[in-house]
Amino acid sequence: MSIRIAVLDDEPDILSLVALHLKKACFLVDCYQDSRGLLDSLRGTRPDLIILDLMLPDADGLELCRALKNDARYRPIPIIMLTAKGRETDKVTGLELGADDYVTKPFSPRELVARVRAVLRRGGVEQGKALAVGGAITIDPERFEVKAGGKAVVLTPAEFRILHLLASSIGRVFTREQILDHLWGNEKAVIDRTVDVHIKNLRDKLGDAGRLVRNVRGIGYKLEA
Repeated sequence: MSIRIAVLDDEPDILSLVALHLKKACFLVDCYQDSRGLLDSLRGTRPDLIILDLMLPDADGLELCRALKNDARYRPIPIIMLTAKGRETDKVTGLELGADDYVTKPFSPRELVARVRAVLRRGGVEQGKALAVGGAITIDPERFEVKAGGKAVVLTPAEFRILHLLASSIGRVFTREQILDHLWGNEKAVIDRTVDVHIKNLRDKLGDAGRLVRNVRGIGYKLEA
């Protein structure tokens, strides 16, 4: 089945460049120059991934990302932010809103394609039996479901994979580098705080059970029963 990528950017040259390289990589590509065009299309066709510019003529890209991640229909769609906003605070804000990756302009089209592939790849979690962390958290990789305190928790693909990794070996400390390797493999090209941002979001979503995700200062993270 062909993978469909939606690209939203108000610069025609950027749209053409991104579309050209994605098509060369055998992706189907839909291009939009404003948020309304993308939102209208989502009612009929759901892409497998969205590449989102933050500086749009009719909307704030960050607010658009927030809206998509707060809508149960579109929350599972991975989002890569592609923007000229390169400050660390902008990147952290994007990740906190649920973006799966953040690419700054000017950019390498080949790197962008590699990141698209990496995000799509890590969206799938290895099939296996459900995992339980004490009586607080259950993780079902086949259904992509997590429950904390008996209540369903909606996680992004990156958050799910981090939790699944930590739960696969209760008590083991995973370094930030090991977690990044698990998410991106050899194609990782992210800022230092990426893992910390995902962990913060994960803890918040798990509620009281979030205290089981422990920081080991100067090393990384572990999950305790």
